[in-house]
This record gives sequence, C-alpha cells and structure tokens, in this order.
Amino acid sequence: MRLPRLSPDRPDIDQATVKKMIDRAMKAGCNYFDTAYMYHDGLSERCLGELLQAYPRDSYYLTDKMPVWFAKNPGDIEKIFREQLARCKTDYFDFYMLHALDTANWKLAQTYEACEFLARMKKEGKIRKLGFSFHDTPEVLQQIVDAQEWDFAQIQLNYLDWELYRSREQYEILTKAGIPVIVMEPLRGGSLATLSPDATEILKTADPGSSNAAWALRYVASLPNVLCVLSGMTLPEHMEDNLKTFSPLKPLTDSERKTLDLALAAYRKRLAVPCTACRYCMPCPVGVEIPRIFGLYNQYKITGNKWLFLNNYNAIPEDSGASACVNCGRCVKHCPQKIDIPAQLKKIAAEIA
Repeated sequence: MRLPRLSPDRPDIDQATVKKMIDRAMKAGCNYFDTAYMYHDGLSERCLGELLQAYPRDSYYLTDKMPVWFAKNPGDIEKIFREQLARCKTDYFDFYMLHALDTANWKLAQTYEACEFLARMKKEGKIRKLGFSFHDTPEVLQQIVDAQEWDFAQIQLNYLDWELYRSREQYEILTKAGIPVIVMEPLRGGSLATLSPDATEILKTADPGSSNAAWALRYVASLPNVLCVLSGMTLPEHMEDNLKTFSPLKPLTDSERKTLDLALAAYRKRLAVPCTACRYCMPCPVGVEIPRIFGLYNQYKITGNKWLFLNNYNAIPEDSGASACVNCGRCVKHCPQKIDIPAQLKKIAAEIA
C-alpha cells in the first residue's frame, strides 16, 4: 500500500527499490507480504507478483483482499479473484480477506455471496486462511464474528486508537472468539513514527536508542493474540528500523507502558485531524488533495510552524485546496476513520483565509 514510488504524486512503483527491500526482508526472515486490488492503482499486486517469482512459493506468505464495492454483481467477485491470482502470478493466497468491512461492505458481501465463493476457493486450496479486514464499530464487528467461522481478522490497532478508535473492544471481541489478530496501522499512517517534539522527547529520554516507530510496533506486538503486525515500509531505512525492532522483539515492560502513556498524552494535545493517509477518500470528484492537506495541517499543529505549513500548502493548486471542497460527501462514505472530511476542510480553509 505504501511502496516506494517513482514520483510522490503518481502510483508508479519504484520496483528497483522494492526488489532490494524484498531481498533484504526475506534474508532477515520477514516474509509476509500484504497487497490489495486497488493499491497503487492496481500496480501493487503486479509488482509483488513479479518480484516474488525469485523465491520458492512456500518460502513466503502472500495476502490479498476482496474489495466487494468494486463488484456490480455476484459474478464480479470471481472475476476479481481470478484477476488477482493472475496479477500476483500465484495459484493460491496464504491469507485472503474480505476488504475493509463495515456495515455497507458487509451488506454487499452478503448480497454478492462473497463469503460463499471464498469458502469454495478455500476448499479448492486457492485460499489457505480466510478472514476479513475491518473498519467500523465493535458492535458491527460482533455481527461479522457471529456470522461464520473465520481464520483471522485484521483491525486497526495502535496505542492512540486503543481507546480513540475503540480498538481495545475490537481486540477483545476477536480474542474472546478465538480469532487471531493481524494488526494494520500500527503507526497510524506514519504519524506515530514522528509524533510531536514533546512526546518524542519523553520517549527518547526513556530509551535514546529506540525510534518512535519501535515503541509503537512493540506496543501492538506485545499483545498475546496478535498474529502479525503490518508495516508500510516506504523506504529502506524504515525496513532497517523495523527489522531491528523485531530482532528479537522485546515486549513492553510495565514501566515502558507508563512512559508511552505520558508520550501519548502529550501527543493527543497536538493532533488535529485523525487521518492515516490511507487514501481511501481519493480520488476526490473535484480534485481536492485531501490526505496531503490533512498531513500538512497535522504537521503544522504538531510543530507550530505556520510559515512552513502555508509555504507547503500554497504549493497545492487552488482548485485542489481545502476551499475547493463542494461537500458532496463521497469521501466520508469511504473514510475508515469516519472523519467528517468536508467539515475539516472547511475549518482549514477558514483558518488560512
């Protein structure tokens, strides 16, 4: 999802860098690769399909997802699945999930009989483990958990969202049901890797040799029902830091948890918009650069540097800025964080007017 790009404003993947990162990961024992139908406008699946050919199929785990909102009828579910196998140049997926389930997508999955089809694919050996990724309330999660047997579930989980996004309740529902958890957004779109200066200082004082990202990854990996922790490693240095964190993993101590609580309290005072830059809101029908605007605005609120914010914001074309929002609401329907995006854009536009 966050592979290195040839250009920051295009989906084209820097495959030479990805190849080096895959080779480094495999050598270090990091062999779980997560992709999806729409990541990098469909290029992510093709990239992994090509580069993983260098390794025996049983030496790594390949994960993909079914985006039910792309389907117009039950037949499209099979069409998408077959296309994914072809893109990834594989005969099967080790882990496969219904993508981004919420109330609307769960209804679509039922309407298009996606669960029934994927169960058949599992029986045929084209799926080894069947689960779902989730973006909604614990109440909706309980309904999905109760609907059928699942091999695993993927949820947004990090120390900020433990309470803010009700991730604790989601984790507990899955744990009680005996469903292993795969963690997405452990760094909340990278925001927990940067933090605010005061929060960073708290963590650095406690452990000068550890990165902010390492604290966040260790937090989720310390939970007993976590099967795997995803990390969108855009740069080789991200990978090196993550490999260091898990070689070997050192679970957080009680003292370290208290330190992290202090850092979190400091950080929450600065956070403006709970955006993870997942880009599910894009493309905007009128061209507003939503994740970019929120990213710049959050950085401004964290650092207090308004000059830098305005300098970077003014580089965005006027017809792609916050004031260009027409309040159509399309982005809100797709936002996993349930952010009132038009309202936030209106607020930002008013602040810089």
